[in-house]
Amino acid sequence: QLQFEESGGGLVQPGGSLRLSCAASGFTLDYYDVGWFRQAPGKEREGVSCIRSSSTYTNYADSVKGRFTISRDNAKNTVYLQMNSLRPDDTAVYYCTTMYACGNMATALNWASDNWGKGTLVTVSS
Repeated sequence: QLQFEESGGGLVQPGGSLRLSCAASGFTLDYYDVGWFRQAPGKEREGVSCIRSSSTYTNYADSVKGRFTISRDNAKNTVYLQMNSLRPDDTAVYYCTTMYACGNMATALNWASDNWGKGTLVTVSS
């Protein structure tokens, strides 16, 4: 059974950093594009970043460009999201999943699989 387990969230002050991990089990992540998504309270889920299976292409939502970096370690079957210069509006539950195609983050949900983990909560507050 395909499963994702997100971890690394927590409470951080504005300007701080966190590194999220997305560990896949039940399948090999190597051949899939993978995306990070987030859902803030009272808001719809949105695409944050994605990375192609070959790692040769990544993309980011405008709101996180220059602050977040996505990477993957296929040997560990894990995808990471390094988040720097965090802001209060980054507060959300963060999820990862495979994508049919990593491309335009504005429409990323249309390309995401329906297989979601429990997510990891990121709270940015002083």
